Amino acid sequence: MRIHLIGIGGIGVSALAQYYLSKGHEVSGSDLGRSEITDFVKEKGVKVFIGNFAKNINKDLDLVVYSPAVKENNKELKQVKKFKIKTISYPEALGELTKEYYTIAVAGAHGKSTTTAMLGLALEKAGLDPTVIVGTKVKEFGNSNFRAGKSKLLVIEACEYDSSFLFYSPKIIVVTNIDKEHLDYFKTFERVKKAFEKFIKKLPANGHLVQNMSLENPDALKIKKVLQIPGRHNVLNALAVLQVTRILEIPDEITFEALSEFKGTWRRFEIKPGKADDKKITVVSDYAHHPTEIYATLQAAREKYKQDKIWCVFQPHQHQRTYYLFKDFVKILRQAQDDHFVDKIIVTDIYDVAGRETKKINKNTSSEKLVKKINKENVVYMRLDKIEKYLKENIGVGDLSRHEADVLIIMGAGDIYKLAEKF
Repeated sequence: MRIHLIGIGGIGVSALAQYYLSKGHEVSGSDLGRSEITDFVKEKGVKVFIGNFAKNINKDLDLVVYSPAVKENNKELKQVKKFKIKTISYPEALGELTKEYYTIAVAGAHGKSTTTAMLGLALEKAGLDPTVIVGTKVKEFGNSNFRAGKSKLLVIEACEYDSSFLFYSPKIIVVTNIDKEHLDYFKTFERVKKAFEKFIKKLPANGHLVQNMSLENPDALKIKKVLQIPGRHNVLNALAVLQVTRILEIPDEITFEALSEFKGTWRRFEIKPGKADDKKITVVSDYAHHPTEIYATLQAAREKYKQDKIWCVFQPHQHQRTYYLFKDFVKILRQAQDDHFVDKIIVTDIYDVAGRETKKINKNTSSEKLVKKINKENVVYMRLDKIEKYLKENIGVGDLSRHEADVLIIMGAGDIYKLAEKF
């Protein structure tokens, strides 16, 4: 088949493209801009177009898959309809795959990617050879967000945005947690909970639901001893993995061995040695962009780097998320300071998400307003283009007797990760 994917730079769509490649299909795709992901799939063999143009669509295509972020006025989508080519959304396409496999779907507001990656690796170590579609790059998968397996076992990250997960047909569902997330779509927390309820009801009579992980679980202390990745939230993620492997009758020793070898994923507390000019620092790149995730990440940082001075550069992700969770951001960033998880927080401008913003909210919501409301001496606003110079002049300066090196956390789901590369 000849398959084209619109929005191939997306973490989910790019994984699906790799799935189609692994099945021998001819795959092409397009995205608005070049990125690490578009470069990666191009190296894998996908024909990549930068920019959405009608000329990218060949009338000989058998199937076109589009990202949920793609709007009806997209030039490629219009051309596809003109040629009457079969067209489905990414969630619909993934939903079709879930019917062909014994599918394990990992859902939740936070921890989906890490849990999916750990579970995939545990199943691999157990010899079950799963296919895995995950929302981040995993070193053990060749630094990819996809693993091709030969068995009928499929592990997927199931996102609730746009109620996408309602297209899936899993035999096992993992719910890591439920939180006030994607309110630009759901509007209220009640609607978030109802969507999860509908998703859980999709389980067949012989299906399994894994939820309500707790640090009070007797297995938590075992798990905490073997995990390389820090944070209480990751103990909970690992507990969920253990519950699934027990359902599949995998011996605990195999699961614990897999968990002990797991070194984390791309931008999930990803630790890199760094330098600010001639000063030694530790750089942590992290995807946290929701108040709950921010607090958990900074708490984990303080647990790991007990005596070090911790700096955090945070890029809010999406004006609508910042608008709906404004009070939560204020509370959490204040609390992180009060709990001494972090010494200094620099908040930079909000990262706009294409197709998911409104002019009214953009105008009324800003990082400057957020910092002003937080009203803490060590929480400041700074333009992104000023931060590198500021940090290189100020980080690591002061009393170094109490610690080895300052820790710099680069945090957010937008393009802020590029700042980490400067160090």
